[in-house]
Amino acid sequence: MKIKHSFIIFFCSVAVIASAQTKKKTVSSAVTAAVVPSTDLPRPKLVVGIVVDQMRWDYLYRYYSRYGNSGFKRLLKEGFSCENTNIDYIPTVTAAGHTAIYTGSVPAIHGIAGNDFIIQATGKSMYCTDDSTVQTVGAVSKAGQMSPRNLLTTTVTDELRLATNFHSKVIGIALKDRGGILPGGHTANAAYWFDDKSGNWITSTYYMKELPQWMKDFNDQKLPETYLKLDWNTLYPINTYLQSTADDNKYEGAFKGADAPTLPVKTSNLYKGNLGLIRSVPYGNTMTIDLAVAAINGEQLGTGQATDFLAMSLSSTDYIGHQFGVNAVEIEDTYLRLDRDLGTFLTFLDAKVGKGNYTVFLTADHGAAHNPAFLQDKNIPAGVWDEAASLKDINSFLMEKYKIDGLVLSFTNYQVNFNYKIIKYLKLDENALKNDCIAYLQKLPSVAFAVDMQKAQTANIPEELRTRIINGYSREHSGVIQIILKPAYFTGHGTNDKGPTGTTHGTWNPYDAHIPLVFMGWGIQHGTITRSTHMTDIAPTISALLHIQAPNGSIGVPISEVLTRF
Repeated sequence: MKIKHSFIIFFCSVAVIASAQTKKKTVSSAVTAAVVPSTDLPRPKLVVGIVVDQMRWDYLYRYYSRYGNSGFKRLLKEGFSCENTNIDYIPTVTAAGHTAIYTGSVPAIHGIAGNDFIIQATGKSMYCTDDSTVQTVGAVSKAGQMSPRNLLTTTVTDELRLATNFHSKVIGIALKDRGGILPGGHTANAAYWFDDKSGNWITSTYYMKELPQWMKDFNDQKLPETYLKLDWNTLYPINTYLQSTADDNKYEGAFKGADAPTLPVKTSNLYKGNLGLIRSVPYGNTMTIDLAVAAINGEQLGTGQATDFLAMSLSSTDYIGHQFGVNAVEIEDTYLRLDRDLGTFLTFLDAKVGKGNYTVFLTADHGAAHNPAFLQDKNIPAGVWDEAASLKDINSFLMEKYKIDGLVLSFTNYQVNFNYKIIKYLKLDENALKNDCIAYLQKLPSVAFAVDMQKAQTANIPEELRTRIINGYSREHSGVIQIILKPAYFTGHGTNDKGPTGTTHGTWNPYDAHIPLVFMGWGIQHGTITRSTHMTDIAPTISALLHIQAPNGSIGVPISEVLTRF
């Protein structure tokens, strides 16, 4: 009996010790698991999103024979190209485009209704990333008072951070603040953008109190001055630029201080006191890619247990496109230089992260139209809508009936924005006012349709336009009437004594809405599709690749043909 009792005591003691050891191991394992995320789930080490600002889809092929083998051609030959990707809302502008790419959503849901928009409740204009509650980090200017707080939804980068319990690093970079901030989402480790006044890359206190040392070191190189001192000449002999119009023509805008809109441009003489000039030459893209390399090295992106994400936007293509138009030698040269820079960057990723260990996608936030004077000279219908004159005229028209001026605040984003303070004070009938505006606008020779935003579903217009108007309508941030101009008409960008210069964007037409979309690397098939895909499909596709939840406002669907089957 004593032996049996002693055995029971021994057995219980062993059980208690074993239990304690098991609990200790369990706790230890839990701690380890909390520190090091599981690597069982297949994911790339790094995702790199590249948005080429104002890149028309046809630029992939217009200069194809002149591209090298390591840039655009490599993406097409090794990756998967969605050849018929379109933006599924209007207006087609930078902020809305970058937001849609990374949210899989549209302005009606994510709230970024334009680069600038009117807050309908107050009539005040709001810049998409303005945030007066934060301060600049890295300079003394106010250019850093920016954040993603106006964005109403998550991004794919937010969802990656959430899915990995914030072990993943997310960095957004672009010359334009909106090009770095909006793709990075609400939870980015950092977003960086360029400050013209200081020549530094900066951020805001939304992200950090002080720039990391690697960024300070990068700024200390004074790269804007270094590049601008090189001047801008053609990469190859100018007589080989056969895809472009003659260099000296009436369709292009000259740099301030330059005699003509031609190459070479003596940036070494023009930049003094204006480091922002770097934005409007190809070196702005080169410097952005330099920063991407520095960020990957400085933050050791792609070397941890969790997938990291670099969201890079190349902004100089947009500035150059606006100034010179889509047929200029300057644009051809810009894309030939960008091709070379992309090749160098992809080669760097091969060496740093490992070929096959990273995923990259390249797309655009919008395209651009041909210069209307150029089209007219080629007997193609086109024109410029004089927005300022039309605003003055419509207010004069309304004043005759309502006996008060300024009922329409602006035509921002090709929309009629009412002065609600006056309308409410005078208790005017808003529906009657809308009908009067629509009747007036539809008589203008450059206007194809004027649509009541709240009645777009029943408007007598093509179904595709109805969908894009509905998707683009943010009740809080959009005007009440959408103006659809005739094809090849826009509000204009610049002028000289011979007519409109350069180009712009913002409409539903293919030249603005048809964008490149190419994926390459880990988890990506090789091939092409020509079926219809959408800008809003990009974030869901990356989400499916990473096995994470799609952003919380996403309306897109994964492009299944792109992804390797595991």
